[in-house]
Amino acid sequence: MRQRQNFVLPSITSTYAGEAAGKYIAAALLSAKTLDQEAVSIMPNVKYKSVVQKLDVSGIVHDASCDFTNSGSVALSERILEPKELQVNLELCKSEFVSSWEALQLGYSAFDEIPASFNDFLVSYVGGKVAEATETSIWQGNSATNGEFGGFQTIISASAAAGGAGDAIQSSASGSITSTNVIAKLEALETAIPNTVYGKEDLVIYVPTNVVKAYQQALGANYANGWNNQVTVGAKPLDYNGIPLMHCPGMTNSYMVAAQKSNLFFGTGLLSDYNEVRVLDMADLDGSQNYRIIMRYTAGTQTGINSDIAIHIPA
Repeated sequence: MRQRQNFVLPSITSTYAGEAAGKYIAAALLSAKTLDQEAVSIMPNVKYKSVVQKLDVSGIVHDASCDFTNSGSVALSERILEPKELQVNLELCKSEFVSSWEALQLGYSAFDEIPASFNDFLVSYVGGKVAEATETSIWQGNSATNGEFGGFQTIISASAAAGGAGDAIQSSASGSITSTNVIAKLEALETAIPNTVYGKEDLVIYVPTNVVKAYQQALGANYANGWNNQVTVGAKPLDYNGIPLMHCPGMTNSYMVAAQKSNLFFGTGLLSDYNEVRVLDMADLDGSQNYRIIMRYTAGTQTGINSDIAIHIPA
């Protein structure tokens, strides 16, 4: 019979600030699936704000001559990426987490990396929740909303609505996406992709979970014999006419964005002095069994050239 091992929980008051907090903040933010799969360009050391520059040249090749003749045009676009300051102030009762931590220490876990201390366990737990919030905010966040920063959907949708020469292009199709219309919606979005970026190596179509499900179902059941003669067996390739489909759970249902990875930017100050992770054991202060966890970090998004982006908006 396995004997129960007793763990002594010491009084923990740990503080990680500035660069020391970087590994905890990075683990929390980069666990968001969009960032974890490097679906966008990540700028990790934006302490306050950064200028995102995109260079576009045209008409630079001319007939040869003996003289130097300046030719062509150079367009330099600048956008400001200013990560928003965010924080987590959370109080947790240690008794609710002790049994889970003990189980990990005794080997009853499917995880490869087991937190060595109760402190690490709590920070990992909160970091997972931060990752979930970050993934959602990356796409549908609004900087005017408490606890959110501006997301790509918000930025690109506003640009498409403006309808200017330098703005994003809205697909001719709209409406919710289902297994019966997902192919037609993807075709319309593909048509809207500017010729200047079509065929680029880092061009992808970002899709939410419901579109991934619809596409899998369409390939499996809506075609004769199903994809590769496999109707319900095996995952179908997330690829549309050679363009990878990138699953981003933080996107709103039925949105789709076609863009280059190098044209979407996520910024944070991983090595900023502003970063802080703190765990406070309240037992010595008020006799309670509570832990307080404090996190401070920055995060934000920005696009490069909006006119190189196509978007499907449900309504």
